[in-house]
Amino acid sequence: MSENENRERVAGGQLADFCLRGQELSIDDVHRVAIGAGRLAVTDDESILRRMESAQALVGKAVDAGWRVYGVTTGFGSMAEIPVPPSEAAASQANLLTFLSSGAGRPIDAEHVRATMLLRANMLLRGASGVRVELVRRLVTFLNANAVPVVGELGSIGASGDLVPLATIARAITGQGNACRVTLQGKTVGSDAALAQLQLPPLELLPKEGLAIVNGTSFSAGIAANCVHAARVYLALSLATHAMMIQALLGHEEPFRPFVHQCKPHPGQVWTAAMMRQLLAGEETAGGQSQGDDASRDHLQDRYSLRCLPQYLGPIVENIARIADVVATEMNAVTDNPLIDAERQEFYQSGNFLGQYLGIAMDDLRRCLGLMAKHLDVQIAQLVTPEFSRGLPASLTGNQDRSFNMGLKGLQITGNSIMPQLTYLGNPLVEHFPTHAEQFNQNVNGLSWGAANLACRSVELYRYYASVTLIFAAQAADLRANLLCGHYDGRAILSPPLVPLYEAIHQTIGCDPGPRTPLIYNDQDHSLELDLSRLAASIETSAAIPQAVAPISSDIRNFTLGC
Repeated sequence: MSENENRERVAGGQLADFCLRGQELSIDDVHRVAIGAGRLAVTDDESILRRMESAQALVGKAVDAGWRVYGVTTGFGSMAEIPVPPSEAAASQANLLTFLSSGAGRPIDAEHVRATMLLRANMLLRGASGVRVELVRRLVTFLNANAVPVVGELGSIGASGDLVPLATIARAITGQGNACRVTLQGKTVGSDAALAQLQLPPLELLPKEGLAIVNGTSFSAGIAANCVHAARVYLALSLATHAMMIQALLGHEEPFRPFVHQCKPHPGQVWTAAMMRQLLAGEETAGGQSQGDDASRDHLQDRYSLRCLPQYLGPIVENIARIADVVATEMNAVTDNPLIDAERQEFYQSGNFLGQYLGIAMDDLRRCLGLMAKHLDVQIAQLVTPEFSRGLPASLTGNQDRSFNMGLKGLQITGNSIMPQLTYLGNPLVEHFPTHAEQFNQNVNGLSWGAANLACRSVELYRYYASVTLIFAAQAADLRANLLCGHYDGRAILSPPLVPLYEAIHQTIGCDPGPRTPLIYNDQDHSLELDLSRLAASIETSAAIPQAVAPISSDIRNFTLGC
């Protein structure tokens, strides 16, 4: 969103960070609102509000005239042949939310619910759904107050979109008794109590309004946007971690040179090689070696995990870019049914609510995360094995004078426990759709909800896996510095672009880098469990670790397949 056109006022005159206009949001916009970083306003642009009013008026005209319009003057789904008389059209919308009140399982993270509410509000402003602007304002009021409906993780097959979980949000903002729960000011209360605290009366839905809130892919898209945001950070961390490991392994720079990739010019491969050249290029180090000087290496060539890195990660870079494009398109789309063209006075019974694009995208995202972890797992295996590490101590042990120090042996086991789960989660879900859902009406479905929720699990697991790899990379740099320079300050063998990440690792763990000892000298020096917890928290909250690779993340966001 453009800053100039979106700095409008929220209730009470406070300046808003985002003004919703029904226009395109970026994945970063969605994530910022999802984590509560910014207040929202609803546009007062008359052309946008008139478009909404015209669509709503057409719904009223259809009801009064007895037109046959799906979900407005008929029942729902396979029961669409049942006529609903004008006198019951509004009650039918309230009942829609009631019979969809069937979610189950653990609560979805609040950031995903917030992302969903943002996307639904923005979509309704497009004026193709036939609702009052009051519904949009209620969603924004909830977001600004951080009032978050409690939504179960089970209940959508991505067919008519995310009917069941979106119905929970609809019940919360309109008020249907206290069975629906809302977190507000640190407490979980009934939805009616939440409305009272927000000084909002219960709202009776008009014809089409219930269907307009629940019908569509906004929930799957909100989850997907947050997962893509995380995946971009993880890719940036992966590239920087690989670069640190390559330098600790005395890897060659030659495989990344431009001529190699001009001979095989896949966009992701070319971009990855260029990024690695940036990360590996450095000034003369304290050890007297230039990171770009392959003549200082006494081995002819590296093993595949180093030498083929652009060819391995290039497809992943391309896939994440493609997935981001799919998610951005879907989250800004109108996925309601029926769609309303107020200008032509027409209703379109259609299928934009199917979540197939998101389902396949989230299947692919999980696969990418698994492949990224598998590649790093191979690098760790080289680092801990002296026969392959060019002389680094076994298991990257710090103080080798103490016979019972075992180094990072346990940490490698932890990493090995996570990586297979990530690769397993890379298996697709979308192929497994049920063909009989809802009396065979939903006889194909996108399974976007399930695929997105599995992606959430992959994102969580990868956060801890990345934390494992950061400890290995920093420890390896320190130990290589000792072999080359006679001290343990890893910055001496790292190129300048990698120093911020190296320092962020130490800062987050709570120790200062220096020449006297490596990150972990004696096994008892650290609680690795605490180290992992701190690193994972930094990654999750966009603290020092993600900030250290922010330039890489920016380049990832700007990468396009046409580059």
